[in-house]
Amino acid sequence: MSLSATAATEVDQAVTGAPVSPTPRSVHADLRMATDGIATRLDPSPSAIRSTVKEGVTRNRGLLASCGRTASRRIVALLMAAGDAAAYGAAYVLIMPFHLGASAMSFGLTGIAALVFYALERVYPGYRLYGHELIRRKATASLKTALVVVSAAFALTGDWRQASLLAAFLVAGLILQLFTHGIARQICCQIGVWGERAAIIADPLMAERLMSYFRRHWQYGIRPELVELSGLQGSDTEQRRIALVTGASGPGSEALAAMRREFAEVVLLADTPNLRLSGLQPADFNGEIGLRLASGEKRPSVGPARRALDLAIALPAALLVAPIIAIAGAAIYAADPGAIFYWQKREGLGGKPVRVLKLRTMYQDAESRLEMLFDAEPDLRAEWLAHFKLREDPRILPIVGHILRSTSCDELPQLLNVIAGQMSLVGPRPFPEYHLLAMNAEFRHKRRSVVPGLTGLWQISERSNADIELQRQLDEFYIDNRSIWLDLHIIISTIPAVLRRGGAY
Repeated sequence: MSLSATAATEVDQAVTGAPVSPTPRSVHADLRMATDGIATRLDPSPSAIRSTVKEGVTRNRGLLASCGRTASRRIVALLMAAGDAAAYGAAYVLIMPFHLGASAMSFGLTGIAALVFYALERVYPGYRLYGHELIRRKATASLKTALVVVSAAFALTGDWRQASLLAAFLVAGLILQLFTHGIARQICCQIGVWGERAAIIADPLMAERLMSYFRRHWQYGIRPELVELSGLQGSDTEQRRIALVTGASGPGSEALAAMRREFAEVVLLADTPNLRLSGLQPADFNGEIGLRLASGEKRPSVGPARRALDLAIALPAALLVAPIIAIAGAAIYAADPGAIFYWQKREGLGGKPVRVLKLRTMYQDAESRLEMLFDAEPDLRAEWLAHFKLREDPRILPIVGHILRSTSCDELPQLLNVIAGQMSLVGPRPFPEYHLLAMNAEFRHKRRSVVPGLTGLWQISERSNADIELQRQLDEFYIDNRSIWLDLHIIISTIPAVLRRGGAY
């Protein structure tokens, strides 16, 4: 009986439940298979090790490649940073014979500072950057690190030689990164996390050329796929998160609106080294492959830095304005005895209700007064529907109510909302439900993606003069472009905007 016949017989017996009687040949075959497997696993030869590693990488590649866009970018950023750290480790080995008394800790702190500056220069993960731009950003970050570290080292030790040695360490690390960066990128490619799926939206001939270009130049982190505008609805947007668009005149407004709904990022491609696409020059866009036209990307609404900024300002500010709130409270009670504060439910992050605290600036029967006013003067309803405010509002308390509103001091108690984490210092204002009902569902959803703020972009530019459409435009600009620097600009600009008392009523 042959080995295959023996195996077939054993399978038949196993299926029918009959006992399997091992033949000498089958036992020998089983032993040989087992010993071959053990020998393969214990084989220390380089080829066997490479084969085992390759098998493990292949087995795990699918798992890593299936992780979400944010998770894969973080993995790539960590691996690229690890490659840069390895370059600084090698630089330390080269510099060590000449350390001149400098401690290993000083070199370590210098390397960490450089990695921090790299992150601030958006070196990681490094997608969609030309090679020369990556070098420029790293050189800029290294120069900043050198200015900080060398100045500190010289100030603490007074030894210019140690300061110069740290500068040489940074230069050596920057040169070695030309090699370690490529290795780290290759590792990311091997484990399946490098790059992002991107839709190429162009005429057929140009689309094929672009797909070929980005496949050859995989270092840009673009995994191109051909997509037609007519096929956008219902596309696999969870994985294909970027749209790369080209054309002589760019997309029309309707096409752009459709792409903004379907993709996290829409990029108008600039010219590439061997393809003239739109006449746009990459140098004008910080060395990136194109101009980002729109972004619906979900950014952290309150990152650690923004939360730290909120607390650093809100805590001392709450103590400083406490006497103002106390005086205002006494004036409110004198004008209309009753509660000096009131809570109003507003919409917060993710649509979660937030109870916003304010100083009362209206009579306690304000709602009935408003209806009586509309009955007496119907023309005022149009002003109300456009701004949800009235320039001559009979509900507002005399003197104290107008002062608090024109100076925005009625909002000061919301510092407690900021401290509690329900609001941020800067963000779209939390509106009452009747105000939100005037907005379309898409804009309301976008507002819910960020934490509401005590002040915002339209408060410093238009204040109450902005109608619904202008409020939407300003809030959308802030949400799409928000950053710590924009927040600081708005916070600083709020003070003169309040002092001018323009547009607030």
